[in-house]
Amino acid sequence: MQKKLKDIAKFINGELVGNGEALINGINGINEAGKGELAFILSSKYEDLIGSTKASGVVVPRDIKKSFNKPLIMVDNPSIAFSKIINIILPDRIPHPKGIHPSVIVAKNADLGNNIALGPYVIIEKGASIGDNTILYPFCYVGKNTKIGKNCVIYPNVTIREEVLIGDRVIIHSGTVVGSDGFGYDTQNSTHVKIPQLGVVVIEDDVELGACVTIDRARFSKTVIGKGTKIDNLVQIAHNVTLGPNCLIAAQSGISGSTKVGRNVVLGGQVGIADHLKIGDFVVAGAKTGISKSFPAKTVLFWYPAKPVDKARDIIASIGLLPKLFERVRALEDKIKELDK
Repeated sequence: MQKKLKDIAKFINGELVGNGEALINGINGINEAGKGELAFILSSKYEDLIGSTKASGVVVPRDIKKSFNKPLIMVDNPSIAFSKIINIILPDRIPHPKGIHPSVIVAKNADLGNNIALGPYVIIEKGASIGDNTILYPFCYVGKNTKIGKNCVIYPNVTIREEVLIGDRVIIHSGTVVGSDGFGYDTQNSTHVKIPQLGVVVIEDDVELGACVTIDRARFSKTVIGKGTKIDNLVQIAHNVTLGPNCLIAAQSGISGSTKVGRNVVLGGQVGIADHLKIGDFVVAGAKTGISKSFPAKTVLFWYPAKPVDKARDIIASIGLLPKLFERVRALEDKIKELDK
């Protein structure tokens, strides 16, 4: 779909600098873009790339100082602007399936909304409901009495078990399991007896779950993923966990049972959180941090066990000095031995 540069600038409320008549029919990285394509940079520190790009236009932050022989669209946030541009330049970049495939199995009393799409071999159990404009790719499973909201996209091979509640505009990527049993056993005479997991999972509006995420149902009550939270691939959320709104959870992180995580919490890759803890709002944990106790709001954490980042840095710096310290202690011990003779 072709659009003039000036029309794109108007659509994203950007300030056009230069000729706006160029036709844009594609999007690419600034180093790879050619004629007819639009590129972007996130920061003015990359502005030198503008001079060498072959793109027909570049979306840039407003603090660009230099002049370039290249049309620019100046915006407050190039990344957000670029996401909006994709919708008008490449509206069919991801060709979602349409209609209901004849191989779909739907229980008689399931409730299907308007304009939904169900790919091959989707199974929807009794009492389940699918909201308007929601898309389920091939081989998805929706369990008994599960409710999925409007405008959701569920990619192939996703399993959503019984009694799960999913809000609107939720995206779930391939291989994810929502509502699996929580990891609960009672050990009796060295034998592990399974504890029934009778609760549910609630996924609120505008959540995105990456590939191969597992979210366990609660033992009782519910496991909750708060509105606007984004979860990366290969993340484990245990039973009765509550994640507040707008959290960011990076790949291979794990949160143990009954832990309460506040709003806007950020966990780097491979962060682990022990069970029954409370993590305050706006906490940030660096990659591979191991959190074994509760922390208040706005704490920045690192290391294992987790410590405020300034203290963790001091410890890491001290570790680097250990070889010299060891040599010094050994030299002092030798001197003491000489004095004792």
